[in-house]
Amino acid sequence: MANIFEVPKPGNDLLEKADQVRLASIKIGQTENQKRIKALNFMADYLEKNTNEILEANSEDYKRAEKKGISKALLSRLKLTKEKLNSGIDGVRKVGELSDPVNQVQIKRELYKGLILERKTVPVGVIGVIFESRPDAVMQISSLAVRSGNGVMLKGGSEANLTNTAIVNALQQGLYESGIDKNAICLLTSRKDSMSMLNLENYINLIIPRGSNELVKFIQENTRIPVLGHADGICHLFIDNEANLEMALSVALDSKIQYPAACNSIETLLVHKDIASVFLEKAIPLFNANDVKLIGDKRSVELGLTHEASLEDWQTEYLDLILSIKIVDDLDEAISHIQKFSSKHTDGIITENSSTANKFMNIVDSAGVFHNCSTRFADGFRYGFGAEVGISTQTLPPRGPVGLEGLVTYKYFLKGDGNIVDYFSSGKAIYTHKDL
Repeated sequence: MANIFEVPKPGNDLLEKADQVRLASIKIGQTENQKRIKALNFMADYLEKNTNEILEANSEDYKRAEKKGISKALLSRLKLTKEKLNSGIDGVRKVGELSDPVNQVQIKRELYKGLILERKTVPVGVIGVIFESRPDAVMQISSLAVRSGNGVMLKGGSEANLTNTAIVNALQQGLYESGIDKNAICLLTSRKDSMSMLNLENYINLIIPRGSNELVKFIQENTRIPVLGHADGICHLFIDNEANLEMALSVALDSKIQYPAACNSIETLLVHKDIASVFLEKAIPLFNANDVKLIGDKRSVELGLTHEASLEDWQTEYLDLILSIKIVDDLDEAISHIQKFSSKHTDGIITENSSTANKFMNIVDSAGVFHNCSTRFADGFRYGFGAEVGISTQTLPPRGPVGLEGLVTYKYFLKGDGNIVDYFSSGKAIYTHKDL
């Protein structure tokens, strides 16, 4: 892994862009709620007006990527259909319908008569986002940044340069028409700039990487800027011996095939030994019919799987139609396996026993723990956040899908009337500490 000092220093052009975003972030951070909502609606309008240009750019990106032979997972994320674009545009508008995350009073306390303390939410400042493929992420991230009063510097994968440029041009047009500095959204297109971003600690307040394990770890190890994100999406689903069989089959299939390139699709299926035979008898042909390659432990192979799993399979994020299956003796073994191999993204259980479900959900230390539902629900839009800038698997907040609440911080405001600490230290006054 590269040493931090090997990351290239920013050139003058990048420093100028970074300073423009920094200044724009200060302006938008002081903008009233209604003006930020207006900006989002204009951004959505201009995305609609530029639909043909965006889709044409994506078609060209896709053709070039196919010729280069990039993976199926990246091609799947790169493809921007009209339906996906319309969904993204709708998401931009929905972010405008969410409550204002800025200037929310979290604490209001009288320390003494005339000495009032407030803790209020404020924008983070400038957010740097580095991501691979996923041009629809540009819309999500930009809308959340504007809604929360932040500026954003975006660096997408080179395979999506044309699409990202077309989308950002439309978003900037919307900002400009709404009366907000269009520099609040900035797109970088060169690899050198994406690496140089890591040395912009005087301009960028937070970096959010969205991409491969290698990308995230490289960024975490090569910048002084706080990093928010997740390296892996190794998600598990445990089928308990008291599971409804039809539900288990349906949820397991959806969790794997609904969008296998997503970080919230399952990579490992754990099956209780008491239900393994009857479950796999139905599951194997069902997964085979959907072109899922099944890899299992010795007990699974004895029950019909043709490929035996290795240690590496339990710690691999396939992002493809590949699923590892392991038969476990009981709930405790399932939890133990998850604790050892989970990336703390999303893990679920299928069971009709509420006590078993509660034990699983309380012990498993993941950002999302699900009972009787698909892991694919781990998503900011599906949670009602409007969109997300990414998923965080760290223990400290924000955790899970990061929406507006993850893009604000807080600061303390203290207003007094000539108060001095010595007045209290000498015993002339006593703090009231009264919540208002």
